[in-house]
Amino acid sequence: GDPKVDATDLYAFVSPDKKDTVTVIANYIPFEEPAGGPNFFSFDDSAMYEIKVDNNGDAKADITYQFQFKTTTTNPGTFLYNTGPIGSLTDANWNVRQRYTLTKVEGGVSTVLGTDLPMPPVNVGPKSTPNYASLQAAAITTLPSGTKVFAGQSDDPFYVELGGIFDLLTIRKLPGNAGGGTDGLKGYNTHSIALQIPISSLTSSKTVPTALTDAAAVLGFWTTASRQATRVLGNASQTNSGDWIQVSRLGSPLVNEVVVPLG
Repeated sequence: GDPKVDATDLYAFVSPDKKDTVTVIANYIPFEEPAGGPNFFSFDDSAMYEIKVDNNGDAKADITYQFQFKTTTTNPGTFLYNTGPIGSLTDANWNVRQRYTLTKVEGGVSTVLGTDLPMPPVNVGPKSTPNYASLQAAAITTLPSGTKVFAGQSDDPFYVELGGIFDLLTIRKLPGNAGGGTDGLKGYNTHSIALQIPISSLTSSKTVPTALTDAAAVLGFWTTASRQATRVLGNASQTNSGDWIQVSRLGSPLVNEVVVPLG
């Protein structure tokens, strides 16, 4: 009922391209139809998106990365998302833009890692975003700490035959990995927040463990979204205030839709 803060999937793994870092990707907003203009999908300016890290096994967040977004309109005199091809992240043809602030919370101390960080436009199509890969690449920011960060639209990478699974667990071939399935998420996008973080900045020892038996060798990750407790609707206006209340949470994929009972 609130798709802009609906976490779909979370991934965390040692980065194959840089073994001393961990990559974490949290996806939000399910079933984004790429052609859904002119009001294309976006993060919610009134929400707080977080990636949380437990580095001592107590199931409590020791480090939190907070993402908050801001939308601006270059030309309020048109309904169009873009008025011509978008060739760069500063192109005047790009009308509706989002940028974000990234904050790290550790030991009760909040540190702003970056403000006004760039995002790519959505993938409108071959005329509007003719070289979309370059726009995505330009939106990857390397912070002074060595952490890389990205936020923006992505192809949904999760492969699942939704039509069969929820039709009384219909699996086309048995066992379930025998092939023949239909990817129910093919052709849909999602919105991703992604971090590539030095392992030494995440572990409790602030080092890179060399043994699996090291107590610092295991990290736990989950993602949440929160809204403020009070929303006041006015005449073409909205204000939000009060405490941040968690409205979405995801650790292991599918737990929130499949394992947890409706009650």
